[in-house]
Formats: sequence, structure tokens, C-alpha cells
Amino acid sequence: MDAASRKCGLDENSPYVEYAVEILTLLADATRVRIILALRGGELSVNELADRLAKPGPSVSQHLAKLRMGRVVACRREGNRMYYSLANEHARQLVADAVHQAEHVLDVEPAHHRANVAPPAERTRGGDV
Repeated sequence: MDAASRKCGLDENSPYVEYAVEILTLLADATRVRIILALRGGELSVNELADRLAKPGPSVSQHLAKLRMGRVVACRREGNRMYYSLANEHARQLVADAVHQAEHVLDVEPAHHRANVAPPAERTRGGDV
């Protein structure tokens, strides 16, 4: 199939569905989701990630290797240190959407909705919500 004949990946018969399932399976691990959340702010070294997640460095490295194989994160070497970043914006959005869905399941009023609501005084003055 050439690039010109490819349809949008959001069709139910998309050739990307199987790989999407692989990505979702890859992200079905709390440590990996936490790594992606930590990398939202930018590039971090393995040691920085391990400290932020309170996990051993070798464990974080193994998770990063899997995320790298799935092309979710990218890395660069500087001397003897490896620095990781998100490969693209989609991983960030996918995890954000999953966390927001979890908030809907666990909270009556999800935090991401409370953050986007104007204070009551602004609502009574006719302010946009």
C-alpha cells in the first residue's frame, strides 16, 4: 500500500488497529504511564526519572527500553548519560486522555473539569465558561 492510498487511521478497518493495540498494551503499566507523565515537561535522564518516580534506575531503564522500541520515547546520548523525551505529542495526549477517563470513573466531578470552570462570581456576571 503506498502513502497516497492510505486512509485515515481512524477507520474501523484501518491497518493501524493492530499496532494501536500493541501501543495500548505497552502503556498498560503504571510505571510507563508515570514515565510519560514525567516527560511531558521535557527531556530527562534515567537518573532524574528514577528519582521522580522513586524507582530503581535499572527498572526505569528497562521500561524506557520498551517505550523506545514502541517508538513512544526517543533518546539521545550526552557523554555517558542517556536523555529521554516523548517521541511525539500523541503519547502525551493518549496518556492525558486515559488519566482524564480515570478521573471520570473515580470522581463525581473530575479534576480536569474543575480546572476549566470559571469561579461562581464570573458565571453570575455572564462570563464565558
